Amino acid sequence: MRQVHRLACRGHTEVVEADLSGYFDSIPHAELMSSVARRVSDRHVLALLKQWLVAPVAQDDGRGGWRRTTRAKDEKRGIPQGAPISPLLSNLYMRRFVLGWKVLGHERRLRASVVNYADDLVICCRGSAAAALVTLREMMTRLGLEVNEAKTGISRLPADSVTFLGYTIGRCYSTQTGRAYIGTRPSKKSIQRVMRTVSELTARRTTLLEAETQVVRLNRVLVGWGNYFCLGPVSKAYSTVDAHTRHRLRWWLCAKHKWPGRGTSQYPDESLYDTLGLVHLSPRTRNFPWAKA
Repeated sequence: MRQVHRLACRGHTEVVEADLSGYFDSIPHAELMSSVARRVSDRHVLALLKQWLVAPVAQDDGRGGWRRTTRAKDEKRGIPQGAPISPLLSNLYMRRFVLGWKVLGHERRLRASVVNYADDLVICCRGSAAAALVTLREMMTRLGLEVNEAKTGISRLPADSVTFLGYTIGRCYSTQTGRAYIGTRPSKKSIQRVMRTVSELTARRTTLLEAETQVVRLNRVLVGWGNYFCLGPVSKAYSTVDAHTRHRLRWWLCAKHKWPGRGTSQYPDESLYDTLGLVHLSPRTRNFPWAKA
């Protein structure tokens, strides 16, 4: 994210937001094993990885049961999602594209830099996004992969915004001067997702838990989310998540102890944060060890 932000501030304001159709299911075995063989010479390890690629996979049949599929073996492509080795293999194959972009001279010719995390990628360009998108399609076809045209397009900062790895990159405004600048902030979907998680954790079916145990569960989510979403102006996002968490925890405590009302008098902020130990994301009180890591 810092790399994308740095490129955008240096004039790479045309961004190709790329999405691949079924990346894990599309990786060709022969080309993948060639990439592995350049780094691993032990034939026993190579044989084990090949067996892993073609092993049958159990899939949900949509009717409460499971069905066995050998599609990867039959089609000689695809790696099993959820397997411990799959993220490493997927990164290794995507490296073909990232290195190829540089070796073939596209980065220099188009003044376009690829930034990726696994199969999530953007191409930051200086006025050459259209040509970069055409080159992207050609290279992915050669790699046996398919660009998802419905989710792939060109955005121009700061008029447009770009969503990448849970962040939104676009026009932000200084709270002190009101000046506009290109910045990063947690995306709306990321905020909504963590709020849904908090709501699920505080569902009525969990009221048999002890209050301390419930707070530990909430803190685990808040700490993880806050550690990841710590770039750019995050105070509004933190305040939104904090307010939702307080509301849901008060509702949960009232449901547990059969209190009427919203619980604001029975459980003020001091009770939630100081007594129960709920984590406070607000930057004004980010004095926890996890916030300094």
